[in-house]
Amino acid sequence: MTTETLNANIVRVAHADGWLTVCDLELLTPGRGVAVLLPDGGQAALFMDRAGVVRAIGNRDPFTGAYVLSRGLLGSAGGRPFVASPLLKQRFDLATGVCLDDEEVSVPVYAVRVEPPGRAG
Repeated sequence: MTTETLNANIVRVAHADGWLTVCDLELLTPGRGVAVLLPDGGQAALFMDRAGVVRAIGNRDPFTGAYVLSRGLLGSAGGRPFVASPLLKQRFDLATGVCLDDEEVSVPVYAVRVEPPGRAG
């Protein structure tokens, strides 16, 4: 482990068993997502926007059943940040998980914390 790694901010996602450490903040690329495997076997899609805000939603596209939302494109509609599924292009609000194209469909939303190094949680 390098000194840089020891000084990196840590990204944690809320889960049924508490806060799950998922990665160092420096490993996230603004505008791109990554898939995170959860302890229950599910997946979350983790995103950092260009302003540095980190958000997480379920990675499973409810329209296709494929675990691909982490590969979607980030955007904004009416001030609401969203990810567009790479398959059928439905847009999911990153704050609420609601599909902007069919409000009867949604994905889970996970709370995210970015913590300084060495903080226990």
